[in-house]
Amino acid sequence: MLAAAAAGIIGAITLRVGVIGVGYPITGAGLLVAGVGFSGARPSRAQLVTAAGSGALLSVAAIRSATWLVTLCVVLGLIVGSLALVRVRTWAGLAIGSMVMFFVPLRAARWTLRGLARLRVGGGSPARAALVLGVTSALVLTFGALFASADPAYANVLNAVVPYRNAGAVFGRVVAFACVAATTLAATYTARRPPLLDALAPAPAKPLRRWEWAAPLLILDTLFASFVAVQLTVLFGGRRHVLSTTGLTYAQYARQGFWQLLAVTALTLGLVAVAIRKAARAIKADRTIVRALLGTLCVLALVIVASAVHRMSTYEQAYGFTRLRVFVTGTEFWLGAVLMLVLIAGIRMSGSWLPQAVLASVVVAMLMLTAVNPDAYIARHNVDRYSRTGQIDTAYLATLSADAFPALDRLPAALRACALQDLAPALRATPADPWYDFNLDRSVARSALAKHPVPACPAPSTGDD
Repeated sequence: MLAAAAAGIIGAITLRVGVIGVGYPITGAGLLVAGVGFSGARPSRAQLVTAAGSGALLSVAAIRSATWLVTLCVVLGLIVGSLALVRVRTWAGLAIGSMVMFFVPLRAARWTLRGLARLRVGGGSPARAALVLGVTSALVLTFGALFASADPAYANVLNAVVPYRNAGAVFGRVVAFACVAATTLAATYTARRPPLLDALAPAPAKPLRRWEWAAPLLILDTLFASFVAVQLTVLFGGRRHVLSTTGLTYAQYARQGFWQLLAVTALTLGLVAVAIRKAARAIKADRTIVRALLGTLCVLALVIVASAVHRMSTYEQAYGFTRLRVFVTGTEFWLGAVLMLVLIAGIRMSGSWLPQAVLASVVVAMLMLTAVNPDAYIARHNVDRYSRTGQIDTAYLATLSADAFPALDRLPAALRACALQDLAPALRATPADPWYDFNLDRSVARSALAKHPVPACPAPSTGDD
């Protein structure tokens, strides 16, 4: 209860709706410490590593300011954090464990009420303690407001000490406290009463006869090989191939093919999972055939991954970089990494470690994407592209976050003003973040803006002059 109250107070102080800052990792740390530390058992090494991965993902909110990136990392961090509360080793355990916090609120509420019924505060019940706390809070608020209105100097002291003063802000803090405290109690309950999620994994399937699974895989390998043979020509042909093919533009070449190849990669992973479940592996001959057919399929799929990445790279060089293009390219790289893990599991004929490895790959992929700093990467490459081609889309660049400020600051004055026409006013509107809203990239951008102000974006010429 004390840990939940402490985490709730931390959340009430540091979290604000719509503001990306250090409050997310601080509150997340409070949740994880309460959930894992008060579980009643010594946490395993896997739980500690998973909790560290969750904390790293939540820490992105203190560094990057791109809303889309921070949202992905925070959501994934919460999912990974919930997996740190349970001990799972199967695909079914991971899938259900990622949503376990949605299943326990009622049980956690009953567990908390039972604990409160046994609790005594100063010889009285928790209800009387809550009444005393409520009366005390009302008295402090009433007399504090009177003293503040009576003396401006005292009002300034209160303003410096109490960050939330109006009724709406105070209500929001109360809601934040309640949500974080309740989530902490649910997390602690889950850690103390971990469900046996691995028991929900399906039983081993009855294997098919060899020809029933080997024939489709052999034909599919042949189809993949024919496609890869053409793609190798394209990969090495590059720009010359695109320009020399009748009716084939950069847009048609990359945009029409990338999404299909992305789907092929994802479907291949699903097909491998089904084949591993249905293929017979009792004797050495079957295991050899499984390795050969699925290994070939994975290797050919890796070539398709390379082709998809090449297509998107060609498209980006021709038309510039955007968030969607960078994200889906990163997704394709991650799918390629998963294919490599599957290939290793097939060679070893042991995949018990694969679910944890894939989970780790997701966390590492998101942290690598954060390290790349997508908005800054997009801005930097589009600015470099402008220096080569003279083409730039300042309307799109104006939608980027403060992460992109240093790169956009390199543009010529007129283009710089238009690319920063939305970001600069937003940064000037809040000269400095309080400690609980601190964000590294936003702070760096605000400092750069103070040294080099951004004028208004010049209006487009009408041609009348």
